[in-house]
Amino acid sequence: MAIKRDYYEILGVKKDAGSEDIKKAFRKMAFQCHPDHNHDDGAEGRFKEINEAYEVLSNAEKRSTYDRFGHAGVDGFSGQDFEGFGGMGSIFEDFYEFFSGATSSAHKSPKRGSDIRSQATITMEEAAFGCQRNIDISRIENCTACHGTRAKPGSQPIRCPDCNGNGRVQRVQQSLFGRFANIVTCPRCEGEGKTITELCPQCRGTGKEKHKRSITIEIPAGVDDGNEMRLNGQGNVGERGGPAGNIYITVTVLPHRLFKRDGANILYELPVNFAQAALGADLTVPTLHGEVKLKVPAGSQTGQIFQFKGKGIPYLNRNRHGDQLVRLLVVTPERLTKQQRQLFQELADSLSRDDKKGK
Repeated sequence: MAIKRDYYEILGVKKDAGSEDIKKAFRKMAFQCHPDHNHDDGAEGRFKEINEAYEVLSNAEKRSTYDRFGHAGVDGFSGQDFEGFGGMGSIFEDFYEFFSGATSSAHKSPKRGSDIRSQATITMEEAAFGCQRNIDISRIENCTACHGTRAKPGSQPIRCPDCNGNGRVQRVQQSLFGRFANIVTCPRCEGEGKTITELCPQCRGTGKEKHKRSITIEIPAGVDDGNEMRLNGQGNVGERGGPAGNIYITVTVLPHRLFKRDGANILYELPVNFAQAALGADLTVPTLHGEVKLKVPAGSQTGQIFQFKGKGIPYLNRNRHGDQLVRLLVVTPERLTKQQRQLFQELADSLSRDDKKGK
């Protein structure tokens, strides 16, 4: 545990210093070490240390306890609210006014509009070849009557009489550090530099209206489930001439009844019967690009993969397609006719004799 420094040493005063000497020492040291004024490493830690020392030494009861028992007697006081502790509340209000006032903003700057989020649901075929979709949104736009000026049509905003159109006013205050002046945003026009005498009745002086819009979007070929599209500048209108926000559209691709997607590749399971797998067969396979012919060789097994180059999904924004992978699935019949059962039995007997000969 770190050893705390002596509070008198921190403030640079003697142990018999009067309350006014302690207050003056605190003002000087706190001003020098305030993080908003002093950007050196460790300034914030020294400022907290100075606060803690003054919190104790400015209070007669705490100071007496500290003089008798040291830090052990007053550690319970540290970290409490500043209210009632030797005028600490008013002192920190002065600090706040001094540092925040000195950096108050002048004119309000343009502000970008907020974004809008929507979604579009498409099929796997539409994802493979691209498509158009209409999305319905609710968007904040400039008022159609005042065009965002907030003033009644036919009237004009006037120059703010308080700041003379500057959007800033000078404020003079008296603090513990003396009399000082700082520049703050004009409270009357809120930094606009102008005031409106007649508000637009249509938007009630907001300059904004909400409208429902239907927007047509182009969804590119190769888009995948969960991909996000961005429409720049199509979102809510900005403030004070700032740019509009964007529209972000999340794409949902519905599952397909036949195919599964793996990146740009398409996976398809082709069921065949025992005879087709054993003897071979010429079959037709569906793809997103139409039907193709597949020659299944004799003796094919479940799990065998056949590949059709370029029959998958296009890579997004690239002139290349994935493949379709066909996995063979040998299907065992669940019901057999009497004739089929007899034929299978004959086949089984024949295979059994072949196995014995092989041994």
